Amino acid sequence: MLHVPVGSFRAPHVVVVGNEKGGSGKTTIAVHIAAALMQAGQRVATIDLDSRQQSLTHYVANRRAWVQRTATDADLPTHFTVLRGERGTLAANEAAEFAAFEYAIAAVQHDHDFVVIDTPPHDGHLMRLAHSTADTLVTPLNDSFLDLDVLAKVDPVTFAATGVSHYADMVGAARRERRSLDGVATDWVVVRNRLTVGTCVKPAVAEALREMALRLGFRLTTGLAERSVYRDLFPRGLTALDDPRQTMPCLDPHPACLTARREVESLLAALTLPLGERGRHRRAAKAQWFAAREAPLAMEDMFAEDMLAPSEAQPG
Repeated sequence: MLHVPVGSFRAPHVVVVGNEKGGSGKTTIAVHIAAALMQAGQRVATIDLDSRQQSLTHYVANRRAWVQRTATDADLPTHFTVLRGERGTLAANEAAEFAAFEYAIAAVQHDHDFVVIDTPPHDGHLMRLAHSTADTLVTPLNDSFLDLDVLAKVDPVTFAATGVSHYADMVGAARRERRSLDGVATDWVVVRNRLTVGTCVKPAVAEALREMALRLGFRLTTGLAERSVYRDLFPRGLTALDDPRQTMPCLDPHPACLTARREVESLLAALTLPLGERGRHRRAAKAQWFAAREAPLAMEDMFAEDMLAPSEAQPG
């Protein structure tokens, strides 16, 4: 059992995007959750635990490069990459991973509202550590029995769920541990993701998921469809929520971009994350500042010094 100093994680709300099955769209969902939160004025940190692929790390790096090269206004999260220990004994590796993870959390706990964590597609110490700290756990699944296998065992004839699979077992243990430490019940949301546009959802998969939702205690919602726009924006580090005039091929803006934006907004609404009122004020103040910055300078501002009364004019 992991013994996590949960007190370190109480300030920011921790959103973990996790699934042991690869190809479910974890990184795309993680980066869009982070972008949506930043657009809502929240202060966001991101942590990439997949030190082999580092897709989230590359996404943030691409976004930073885009901002620098184009001088556009785009929010950037505070980002950390936690490397997997691979040099010492098992105990030494786990100690190093725990220390790196704890450092990242401690660095943002006092001045950030959310931490969004992208996990690797396999079980391991970092995977379990992240799940045991989650306030909200988001598990994207492709609409197939192959992906459902990480949650449930199904009858080969009736397709009814007959048991709990390895990933669901791990999540259950992490949720029990978290609750025993500080009484927090992790909100687990399973997301039917990467649905093919124009096709019907598979009723047998949907029924099995509904049955497992009752048994395992997760909420079920729909995520992002399989759209090329999400992949096309990756090299620039952009998301479907960014200003369409700053993205390509969405300069028009293209209807696919607007549809993708609505998907992301619907997903964030379904997650019901605790958006703080201070974040909303922060966003409004930033929008006001940019609007004032882009407004033409008024004549009275340009010649303010010349218009001063003689007693108010500066000497010399």
